[in-house]
Amino acid sequence: MSKTLNQHIEGTIKSHWDMKAMTNYITKQSYTYQEVGKEIARLHVLFKELNITPQDKIALVGRNTPEWAITFLATVTYGAVIVPILQDFHPNDIQHIINHSESKLLFLSDNQWDNLNEESLHTIRGVFSITDFRCIYQAPGESIQMTMKHLDAKFAERYPNGISKDDIQYTEKDTHEMSVLNYTSGTTGFSKGVMLTGDNFCSMIECAQKETNLVGEGYRILSFLPLAHAYGCAFDFIAQFATGAHITFLTRLPSPKVLIKAMDEIKPDAIFTVPLVMEKIYKNNILPTLNKTSMKVATSIPFISDRIYAEIRKKLINTFGGEFRKVVIGGAPFNREVEDFFHKIGFPYIVGYGMTECAPLVSVDCYNFVPHSVGKPILDTQVRIDSPDEQNIPGEIQIKGRNVMIGYFKNEEATKSVFTEDGWLKTGDVGVIDKDRNIYIKGRSKTMILTASGQNVYPEEIEAKINNLPFVSESIVIQQDDKIVALIYPDFASMDEMNIDHKDLESIMEEQRKTINEKLAAYEQIKAFKIHPTEFEKTPKKSIKRYLYEK
Repeated sequence: MSKTLNQHIEGTIKSHWDMKAMTNYITKQSYTYQEVGKEIARLHVLFKELNITPQDKIALVGRNTPEWAITFLATVTYGAVIVPILQDFHPNDIQHIINHSESKLLFLSDNQWDNLNEESLHTIRGVFSITDFRCIYQAPGESIQMTMKHLDAKFAERYPNGISKDDIQYTEKDTHEMSVLNYTSGTTGFSKGVMLTGDNFCSMIECAQKETNLVGEGYRILSFLPLAHAYGCAFDFIAQFATGAHITFLTRLPSPKVLIKAMDEIKPDAIFTVPLVMEKIYKNNILPTLNKTSMKVATSIPFISDRIYAEIRKKLINTFGGEFRKVVIGGAPFNREVEDFFHKIGFPYIVGYGMTECAPLVSVDCYNFVPHSVGKPILDTQVRIDSPDEQNIPGEIQIKGRNVMIGYFKNEEATKSVFTEDGWLKTGDVGVIDKDRNIYIKGRSKTMILTASGQNVYPEEIEAKINNLPFVSESIVIQQDDKIVALIYPDFASMDEMNIDHKDLESIMEEQRKTINEKLAAYEQIKAFKIHPTEFEKTPKKSIKRYLYEK
């Protein structure tokens, strides 16, 4: 019989008692698994004193830190529901989520509190800093700050001899009840509250343990993906903690300079990232070298090209610390040209596929990964294609399994619309699946363009080609007046570096358009490149908010 989420957490704390569990990269403060257990117990005493009930919601906003992780663990092991909120959301959206979720307590970074209006938080009884867990606000009529004054005494009364392994006993909650209420990043409007169960997260833990080499006792992990997003939460944190890893939280924005320095220091055993990071490294660090005339000549000679690619692979591996087993790329489509290059040089990467509604992983293949695919369905997960020929005719990807959410919070209409009549989750993604069960993503069903001739055009595939053109920073392919056009945000920095006059931009982009059309089918041809003067607005996981531009 499978363990519950709380049993996983309880078991790992007991079995890794004296090992390091978490470290703050900036302050270097660390917690052993025993110390994490003690901090969880202290928060449990606080929750009990405040009469928090098992189904009460506790909101959590802030950067990746050990204290963020401890708050998360304390809430779910108490039996309450954690509401992780991306700190990059606008303050108005954060307030809306807190109210919509009916959260009773709020834990957040001190600077986040400065941006919120307590009068707009209708259900909050108290607000706590995740820097030091002090109470920074109590609602009228509450006596939380007085409770905090006596918390040490209450803790000593409950644990007179300090915390022991025998004291680590967490509530037995129905594994199919909601444990996490995760609000999506909302690429098509305001985010919905995804109700995830303990069993959803257990499926992630067990997949990581049984089907990958990405978790292990004593593994060094650098956590830099936002923990409030299901991808980072599941694989940079929950699955690692449950297996006895030592997680270092970056605790700051992962700029390339900061990230490379941290990788060199931590030397992580597994790395979880998004395509944007890999694409920037390729475009800014690798492509300029490959485009030099001398390098083009050298790479055209087989035995010399092998040596060059081997050297690039070695440098790239060292950039990421040099000791990782795999770089796992997910969260958004991966540029095909970039992937082709990483595959050609033998870089140890894999691509996975998922969504918040699946906690989040749907497919991955750690050992027999096929380039351009997103792996095979994970343990206890079924995938089907809504198509008369799932191997050759793209259709919507639909999912059933332990990883699938129980629905959207307080939104029966949205819940009903996202499931088929026979209970499969409709992802909104279009793809095919081969005879070996490898999944290939074509694009989003909502972004697919149907031409006048009845042909399906997948904008993401064209954008991947456009984004590799010189002087293109990013693009969106849309349909306007029955014509396919591309909105282009130019790479002004590269133009300035090469002393190219911005007045020449339109003529340059017209030549680029002709170049890209040579690589496209007739029905995919781009009728115009339209310059967009500013960077496109994005979600916290760096997906472009397409709905803002598809007008």
